[in-house]
Amino acid sequence: MVAKYDLNDDSVVVIIGTGAGGGTLANELAQKGIKVVALEAGGRYLPQDYINDEWDSFGQLAWLDTRTTSGDWRVARDFSGLPAWIVKAVGGTTTHWAGASLRFQPHEWKALTNYGRVDGANLIDWPIDAEEMDPWYTLAEAKMGVTRTNGLPGLPGNNNYLVLEKGAQAVGYKEVHTGRMAINSIDYGDRMSCQQTGFCFQGCKWGAKWSTAYTEIPLGEETGNLEVRERVHVARIEHDDAGKVTGVVYFDAEGQEQRQAARIVCVAGNSIESPRLLLNSASAMFPDGLANSSGQVGRNYMRHVTGSVYGVFDKPVKMWRGTTMAGIVQDEARHDPSRGFVGGFELETLSLGLPFMAAFLNPGGWGREFTSALDSYERMAGMWIVGEDMPQETNRITVNADVLDQYGLPTPNVHFDDHPNDVAMRDYAYARGRAIYEAVGATQTYPTPPYPSTHNLGTNRMSENPRDGVVNRWGQTHDIANLFVSDGSQFTTGAAENPTLTIVALAIRQADHIAREMAAGMI
Repeated sequence: MVAKYDLNDDSVVVIIGTGAGGGTLANELAQKGIKVVALEAGGRYLPQDYINDEWDSFGQLAWLDTRTTSGDWRVARDFSGLPAWIVKAVGGTTTHWAGASLRFQPHEWKALTNYGRVDGANLIDWPIDAEEMDPWYTLAEAKMGVTRTNGLPGLPGNNNYLVLEKGAQAVGYKEVHTGRMAINSIDYGDRMSCQQTGFCFQGCKWGAKWSTAYTEIPLGEETGNLEVRERVHVARIEHDDAGKVTGVVYFDAEGQEQRQAARIVCVAGNSIESPRLLLNSASAMFPDGLANSSGQVGRNYMRHVTGSVYGVFDKPVKMWRGTTMAGIVQDEARHDPSRGFVGGFELETLSLGLPFMAAFLNPGGWGREFTSALDSYERMAGMWIVGEDMPQETNRITVNADVLDQYGLPTPNVHFDDHPNDVAMRDYAYARGRAIYEAVGATQTYPTPPYPSTHNLGTNRMSENPRDGVVNRWGQTHDIANLFVSDGSQFTTGAAENPTLTIVALAIRQADHIAREMAAGMI
């Protein structure tokens, strides 16, 4: 039986967002007998609703509310209203993600200690480490059905992977495989195995890919402790005279303003919407926004060092067949400053369909090189760079009071400039990617700039010292004991790995902490 809670019930935990963090947290708390109201800006789409078409799917799932951008990154010029492709739907971006599920490496939890001070970077160490996170990662991998863990075999390699594997081995790389993926390689749990359809980014029609939309959320609802309210847009979080949060004001599906009382509020709206909400919740007591005594809310926005390399071959590759992210090279994910930068990067297979390829290869471009690339599409292999970018205070989310959204709320402005370390890493990665393809006979290689769709991290970061960040080691805000951050915005640094597994592991751990503190009467 699905729960239904009264708007005045101040014993509930309100979670804003139902993606990797919020959706997992909602289920974990519900399983522990805690009453949860989850507020989701988007609608509910299940595998039968997903559309195997890039543009139509984008229209169905993408967060297309007004945003603005600034900075020297290409997105500000080419996609000014789309600073990041995140999903507006129950399940959040877990409907759109590729499934790569990699643990952070031990050195990445302590970036300042291991990399030293980097000019222009706002590096600090996480207040947690690999040893502490190990059991939570193990729980997350079992929950998600991550391949190459818990006895689950790896996925098969498609042609795109086989080209990558052969080239990577030819240039001396050793850590090459089809990845640790939260996509079933065999039937697992109540989800079938991957059918290799190739539309992973458009929502998995088989349900083989883990998504909170059809795993955590319905499991939480089955307990009778979780109510999900969809198509509701949260405007602000309110607090009492003691500075404790007391409820959430939102616009319902009809555009009417509502207020849900709360014992605890957990913000899980992604690295753009979460800081925006805290900043838009400013009050006389908190004039700079909630949880912002450090001035760090919205700062240290990271999106990973990304970019792509495509290789053209004499024979067909048909890279679009099979899983979108079908393999990985991990040799460069180490920290080795002799390469000219700190931190490391992964190389992962990637394919875009022709519609997105035409849009993102060179936006607004035309000419011989561009048309030649499209003509070569069937003979093309593709890979994506995922590297650790540097947190910078000036890379930040602010609210733009001059541009209001459909609810009359100030919109987020996303400002991003590359750090010199990011540029050096990307250039090095481009060269390595080209070398991989040239080693197996590529007739042409195309390094392409970062796409607008990438990982979004930081902006409400975790810190030992309240001066340095927004939340403590549990994702609990330093300033307000009953206000938590439960998504990738709590990341202190980005590491080289895709973030979803870490977001899920942190959410399971956070649920344990919240339940314990509630039982003790501490929050």
